[in-house]
Amino acid sequence: MQPRDPGRTVPEPIGGLIDLALNLGWARSNAAEELWRSVDPDTWRVSRNPWLILQTVSEKRLEELASDLDFCRRVQAEVVRHRGRLAGSHWFDGLQRDDVPLTSVAYFSLEFGLSEALPIYSGGLGVLAGDHLKAANDLGVPMVGVGLLYQQGYFRQVLDAEGRQRELYPFNDPWDLPIQPVQSPDGGRVRIPLLLPGRTLWLRVWQARVGRVPLYLLDFNDPRNTPADRGITTELYGGGPELRLQQEAALGLAGWRLLRELGIHPEVCHLNEGHAAFVVLARARSFMVDTGASFEVALAATRPGNVFTTHTPVAAGFDRFESDLARRYLSLMGEWMGVDPALLLALGRLDPTDEHEPFNMAYLAARGSGTINAVSRLHVEVSRRIFAPLFPRWPQAEVPIGSVTNGVHIPSWASAEMDALYCHACGPEIWSGPPGSADRSLREIPDEVLWRERSRARRRLVAFLRDRLGDQLSAEGKSRAAIDEARAIFDPNVLTMGFARRFASYKRPNLLLTDPDRLLRILKDAQRPVQLLVAGKAHPRDLEAKALLEAWVHFVRRPDVRAHAIFLSDYDLLLAERLVEGVDLWLSTPRRPWEASGTSGMKVAVNGGLNLSELDGWWAEAYSPELGWALGDGAEHD
Repeated sequence: MQPRDPGRTVPEPIGGLIDLALNLGWARSNAAEELWRSVDPDTWRVSRNPWLILQTVSEKRLEELASDLDFCRRVQAEVVRHRGRLAGSHWFDGLQRDDVPLTSVAYFSLEFGLSEALPIYSGGLGVLAGDHLKAANDLGVPMVGVGLLYQQGYFRQVLDAEGRQRELYPFNDPWDLPIQPVQSPDGGRVRIPLLLPGRTLWLRVWQARVGRVPLYLLDFNDPRNTPADRGITTELYGGGPELRLQQEAALGLAGWRLLRELGIHPEVCHLNEGHAAFVVLARARSFMVDTGASFEVALAATRPGNVFTTHTPVAAGFDRFESDLARRYLSLMGEWMGVDPALLLALGRLDPTDEHEPFNMAYLAARGSGTINAVSRLHVEVSRRIFAPLFPRWPQAEVPIGSVTNGVHIPSWASAEMDALYCHACGPEIWSGPPGSADRSLREIPDEVLWRERSRARRRLVAFLRDRLGDQLSAEGKSRAAIDEARAIFDPNVLTMGFARRFASYKRPNLLLTDPDRLLRILKDAQRPVQLLVAGKAHPRDLEAKALLEAWVHFVRRPDVRAHAIFLSDYDLLLAERLVEGVDLWLSTPRRPWEASGTSGMKVAVNGGLNLSELDGWWAEAYSPELGWALGDGAEHD
């Protein structure tokens, strides 16, 4: 697919900017960031969206850049580097077998966190999915992503005068996002039909590029749909149960149909949580159409190629739909497949004969997948306990769920300086080779060099925090004196702690506030001062989490606290990136074993920071005294 024109003329000497702006997979580097910052520093600072820069920068500015020989050389160097990565050989190429080649893996997820330029994520699930696509690109895994494009996405957070969270939903104009409409061979736009009760709807199709990995995004905002139906993909995790069911039908059913339309035939379908479970039914139907097999045979034949990753630490976290609602939609799917709807409903119920039992998407995913994995070793034990009712005659320890501990895409989360340090020590292909290949070289980096970079990162973080907090207080209507005070907050030479995540009661975000006077004494210790930054969002309908968040805001606004602790609103990928690069100590206080994995602390470790965390998720298996500190006794408590 040719990259689309930005709607204006980009002079030929810098025409390569179009390719670069539309690809989310090229590695972050000082050279790349400086390139876009030099085009339009203000737009880059607030959006991190190269495509938006090309859409909005003036013709005069583009002409100036095209006549700047140094800038043209920089563009050409980035284009050559980018194309070299796309064309080069990769680690996965050496694993391929001629007799059983793996040609395509389809990764289905309700959210993808790739960049602030494409805000279609809410938190860890989406960021993990984005990192998977980036790692697949680096390693040469033949992957394709399938998700949804949201008109508003997840909410943006502001704080009111009383410290309460308020939600805003800015519009995601697809023409300002680094995506392209997918075109059919005849030059028209690809649209995918989806049968819902009483009508057929149409989904538009967009493509984002993550290096060599395509990500296809579907949305209902097609003029042929009614205004109400066009709003199905308005919000991520918004609306009621029926809207969620419609979104998940679009992801699984229309997403699979799109791959078939494009001639993509994946050997493996990866279901990132139960949201994607309907792909099990769509894939079985295709097998029935292709071979004439019965549904039972088709399900058995396609099951080995489906992989289900569960992230949920409690059974109540699965998507479940009341029986009447599920029956309406599964009956329609049964007609489409030529299958008794009772067979489909049974796949999502513990007791197939109980017509009143809700339909559980995780049960459908588990019964339709040949492989099920949890996201940490501890989470395996939790998941086996949750799914044990599906395997009534199995010992719990033998419930067929494996463990693949979550990881992070290191080039995305290491600061440019740390990445350069790693590449200097281990070679430029350090993150594209087999795991562990660079361990010895990394251990030989001198401590004083690591400490130098750690201190530089902290100074950069403090400068960023001052600007961001100043902008935040300005948006909240604070006084000029308060804004000026914020722009001088924190000491770049003081130990800096960070606590940033989705606010939920099981994450215990207010554990530090159990004794606020003691916390303040620690922060203000004259001999060993500490400074603390806190960030996070609470789900709009989670009133308990909102109260926890409000308590933090009230604490940091106290006159005796505000020089030592801050709450940064609107936690997003850009803020997360800056925090994990610059904090010295990362705090995590979940109630064990409710943090299925958690990966933010990994990102801090990549940048030379330490962790102080409950022995839960990944930290339960990664902890050692050289890496930080452990909370708790390694046991579960009521």
